[in-house]
Amino acid sequence: MKRVFVTGATGFVGANLTRRLLRDGHEVHMLVRDSCKFWRLENPDEVVSACRLHRGDITNPEAVKKAIHASRPDWVFHLAAYGAYSSETGFEQMMAVNLMGTVTLLNACVDAGVEAFVQTGSSSEYGYVDHAAKELDRLEPNSHYAITKAAATHYCLCTARTLNINAITVRLYSVYGPLEEPSRLIPTLLVHCIHNKLPRLVSSDTARDFVHVDDAVEALIRVAASRASNNGRIYNVASGVQTSLAVVVEHARQLLRVTSLPIWGEMNRRPWDTDVWVGDPSLIVRDIGWQPLLNVQKGLSQTLQWLKANPQILRFYESRIL
Repeated sequence: MKRVFVTGATGFVGANLTRRLLRDGHEVHMLVRDSCKFWRLENPDEVVSACRLHRGDITNPEAVKKAIHASRPDWVFHLAAYGAYSSETGFEQMMAVNLMGTVTLLNACVDAGVEAFVQTGSSSEYGYVDHAAKELDRLEPNSHYAITKAAATHYCLCTARTLNINAITVRLYSVYGPLEEPSRLIPTLLVHCIHNKLPRLVSSDTARDFVHVDDAVEALIRVAASRASNNGRIYNVASGVQTSLAVVVEHARQLLRVTSLPIWGEMNRRPWDTDVWVGDPSLIVRDIGWQPLLNVQKGLSQTLQWLKANPQILRFYESRIL
């Protein structure tokens, strides 16, 4: 059993990671702001009561240091971020959370002698590329958010190499699955399909490298447990398979026997939409033996089963989506 400290534990990936850590028998500590929303962690699982909460903001150095000193963690998972959603704007806040928050947390972890520090980076650090991106590719961040995430990655890499500590960055690709934000593609698509209709769609050739959240969580835990990732490793958590929006929509239509036909281009292309978006996961496969177990078709089916098994959450999604 490990003593584990998680930032961003009330977010999508963080909530799934927290639930998995508890199931595995670890002692979980969470850094939470007063304004945090706990809908992903509430009953019936009583996740919050099973964890140890430390009140504070990642942008507050004293609160961060105090929480790390009190929890004395073996592993730290840093998932707190700002700017990943279109509603989160403001470069200064992105800098405060994504870069300076990472600096503060990592420095506190160095002082505490943690066994493993794992931060979540982003596939957007690479920018727009015409191939499956590799960890050593030149970074060309395509947004303010991506700039701050790339800077945080470089800080972790530099600190790890300078001090010979185990600080790792995992660049997550398009993670989806249970507890995802209702505004995202997969929950929006599935909820509409449950009602035999389709949402407004962008171009059919818009592509993503989809990774089910269970696979992403498995990667995070394996990376923390592995000593092969010392000295600032960076890993792509990607399937290595690019899937177009046309394919995703067709899988969902078949899964729920939707009779409605897609109307492509009804929604304008967003700045982040592209027809090439895929990562090369060969490094994490080689070093740690991780590889995704759920392809998009199986992942959609699993997510649909979860929605139907949790009618209260389904109603919440419907109220936000329809």
